[in-house]
Amino acid sequence: MRTLVVVVLICLALTCAPLIGDAKEKEPVKRLEESATVFSEIMDTPDNSIPQDLLEMAHCIVIVPGLKKGAFIVGAQYGKGYLSCRNKNGAGWSAPGAIRIEGGSVGFQIGGSETDLVMLVMNQRGAEKLLSSEFTVGAEGEVAAGPVGRSSSAETDASMRAEILSWSRSRGVFAGIALKGATLREDLDDNEALYGKRLDNRGIVTTGIAPPSAAAKLLSLLGRYSWRETN
Repeated sequence: MRTLVVVVLICLALTCAPLIGDAKEKEPVKRLEESATVFSEIMDTPDNSIPQDLLEMAHCIVIVPGLKKGAFIVGAQYGKGYLSCRNKNGAGWSAPGAIRIEGGSVGFQIGGSETDLVMLVMNQRGAEKLLSSEFTVGAEGEVAAGPVGRSSSAETDASMRAEILSWSRSRGVFAGIALKGATLREDLDDNEALYGKRLDNRGIVTTGIAPPSAAAKLLSLLGRYSWRETN
């Protein structure tokens, strides 16, 4: 009887393992599609969106869809998403690199709902930090709550000088947040699932690697809302 149980368990393990592996490979693709949906929904309401002039000036963007309850506990792994940076010639955006975000705090109580997070990196120094293997927001760069609306012209100089601007959307409410202390780490496992090989984010962004098909919608939206003239 014991032998039979062992045989059954082994068979179940062998049967389920491929299914688990397949689901794990699909998660990064689904998350990439969710990132595009989050960005699209935010930008579809111009009076309550990220100002387009800031998107035009941004060097990089980070989108983390669906942070869960209890996410902002120091040290807890609580979110995954993607970054993309402008191509070297300033036209278009790079293939996305996967990130994990851990710890940190925000300027208000999130409660029990899921929260979407968006960050814009506004200068090259911030972009270099973002593309390192690990980057702590606030500790290594100035961060401010991002303005909301069609234009950022009415904002203070302090917020406009920030290296990183951040926003969140929770229960349909979109607002700038003062995200500090969160650590961003590149997610090599998700990159491998997307690209078929283990790539770091700097390599993805700077070498002009072809983006996966799942990134088409997100990159199209970024191009649409952040178009700027290039020399």
